[in-house]
Amino acid sequence: MDDVQLRPILTQGETLTVEFKSRVSDKELVETVVCLANGRGGLLLIGVDDEGAVVGDEPRHGQVTDPARLQSLIAGRTVPSVETAVTVIPVNGREVTAVEVPVGQDVISTKGGKFLRRTLDLHGNPSCLPMNPHEVIGRAGSIGVLDFSGVVLPSATWSDLSDAEFARFREAAESGGDPTLVTLSNRDLLKALDLTDREENITAGALLLFGNESSIAEHLPTHEVGFQELENLKVRVNEISRIPLLKAMEEISDRVRARNPEEEMDFGMQRIGLPHFAEVTIRELIANALIHRDYAAQGTTLAQISDNALTVSNPGGFPVGITIADLVSAPPRRRNPRLVDAFKRAGLVERTGRGVARVFEGQLLLGRPPPNYDRSNEHVVIARVVPGSADKKMVRSLIEARRDGQSFSLPELMEIHRTGEVRDLGQSQMEGLIMKYVETNGSVTRGKVAELCQVDSTKAGSLLRRLRDQGKLRMEGARRTAIYVKA
Repeated sequence: MDDVQLRPILTQGETLTVEFKSRVSDKELVETVVCLANGRGGLLLIGVDDEGAVVGDEPRHGQVTDPARLQSLIAGRTVPSVETAVTVIPVNGREVTAVEVPVGQDVISTKGGKFLRRTLDLHGNPSCLPMNPHEVIGRAGSIGVLDFSGVVLPSATWSDLSDAEFARFREAAESGGDPTLVTLSNRDLLKALDLTDREENITAGALLLFGNESSIAEHLPTHEVGFQELENLKVRVNEISRIPLLKAMEEISDRVRARNPEEEMDFGMQRIGLPHFAEVTIRELIANALIHRDYAAQGTTLAQISDNALTVSNPGGFPVGITIADLVSAPPRRRNPRLVDAFKRAGLVERTGRGVARVFEGQLLLGRPPPNYDRSNEHVVIARVVPGSADKKMVRSLIEARRDGQSFSLPELMEIHRTGEVRDLGQSQMEGLIMKYVETNGSVTRGKVAELCQVDSTKAGSLLRRLRDQGKLRMEGARRTAIYVKA
């Protein structure tokens, strides 16, 4: 970092990733690094006052500040060691010490065992605050170093589990999930789902999925699920309970479906129903809230219907590495892997881990806006779906295009929703895309062409044969495993 990069940061002020310190002791320095590392990472600027004015940092090692020695001090006093980048930057005859802090790949503490986190205080100002025990556990789950659903509950026993919930799981697995689980005994089913240890102790995940309501309340009091229906801010329905997850999934989904009106549109001789919420929207939003919440934190996983909008929220914020901006495109990050696996094997969620993308797609294909996550923050994920009136012209155009063999990627659906225009990707454009891909990557397969041009496998093969016959591509290998390179 240099003074050119530094100046705009000074004018923007402190944020969740930027901290100013006029002076700082070694102890305060290490604590601030821990704080930033347990958040989104960031930048500590020493020799800068709260208003962003440069006051200068005092030399730490005789007449100078040695960046290497400061980095070593930080690494030696953090657990696990945090590898920072330290730069001393001259600014108008004074020096600013810049400490760049990476996101912690574990939960970070000082060598003395102090955990801190970067958050907003009661006045909305960025601040470093001590972490409560449940926040340490929640952080560990968020970054994937702890699966809370695999934690053994020493006081729980097999009598805390319900045969009815095991039966519910088997029924789901048989109808749309993994049929190999259906004939397993209760004990073998828990082993298959990795929800018990060698001594057959009960884990948090086992109790969440198969527990009696009273036992969940006793051993996992942080778990609550709820359904609300509001009409002009008046509460018509408000049901909060501690029921197990599969039962919660079933009951909350049914309540939302019962309040899912639809519009009709004519398409030739057909009448097509356009519900406010696609079935995939109901299923994935509720399931995601149940399996990805932070079960170490107090709070309610809540589905709410109000003024024809569906809002689903869950405690815990997004896992580290996931933001609103890349929610659809980022690789899946799982806070509770065992719960995710159990829901997949019961056939209750998208097996590819792309459930959020499917929700976006489902709403757009109904001619309705995708969900909005802007109300989410580090403590809670909030998905809000406001259907509005269906864009029937868009739906009609999509149906006609798909009937003619055209398919659409999610970015294309988003663009169609924005512009209201369905554009056909012509033959020459497809061929141009293929040749550009080969020039960049060296080769292409039929599967990649299908993905690239959003066509089926037959059409992809036809495009490749045409380019081969034109002398532009050369096929190498057998038919099923063939690749195409530039001729």
